[in-house]
Amino acid sequence: MLTAGIAPVCDACVAGIGAQTATLCRLCGEALDMEGVRFAGQFPAEGLLCAPCRMAAPEFERAVAYGVYEDGLREMVHLLKYERMSALARPLGRMLAEAMEMLAGEAAGECTVVAVPLYPAKERQRGYNQAVLLAHAALTELKRTRPEWKLRAAHGAMRRVRDTESQFSLTPRGRRRNLKGAFAVADNRALAGREVLLVDDIYTTGATARECARVLRGAGARRVWVATLSRAQRETVERWD
Repeated sequence: MLTAGIAPVCDACVAGIGAQTATLCRLCGEALDMEGVRFAGQFPAEGLLCAPCRMAAPEFERAVAYGVYEDGLREMVHLLKYERMSALARPLGRMLAEAMEMLAGEAAGECTVVAVPLYPAKERQRGYNQAVLLAHAALTELKRTRPEWKLRAAHGAMRRVRDTESQFSLTPRGRRRNLKGAFAVADNRALAGREVLLVDDIYTTGATARECARVLRGAGARRVWVATLSRAQRETVERWD
């Protein structure tokens, strides 16, 4: 049994969190409905794009996620983020490592890993940045399973310079406006000419990933990849609404 803070999370609960199995957009990882797949006709499933990516491709190369943000995985993310159960970062980080491995054949052999930063006051209140904890656990796992892949953490390379409204209740357009100017690169030299692997706990609408990728590319990053523990697929977001 895994003990996380004051609440136990059993090994069976952790083992019950499965990876995504749907047909996904090859850029952002959104689940594609069958109508969209049929509309694509002769195109192979791995080449399909969702409507938002067809209209405006993100500045990152590809976003991957381990599981859907629902049920047990959603509960564990909440325990990690809001209940200070930092011990959960270890098993969840192993899941994140599996998502990161999806990029091993595409991303460069050497990548700079940057966790999406929290605003300093929020990080002090929470006690840690959950994305950093997940990234650390994932890198520890990948050193064992992918020793040839050189991943170097540089979480201080990007910072959050403006506190933002909670994204939960905002529309996609509102999320983009909310994040404009929220991130800045602390040291361009740490990123210039490098491939960056951006890490976070959840990919919801992609507003955060897109804005961070834009800032990182503006600072000279050669390519940006995104890996998250979980992905809020459209049908789950609609159920929250």
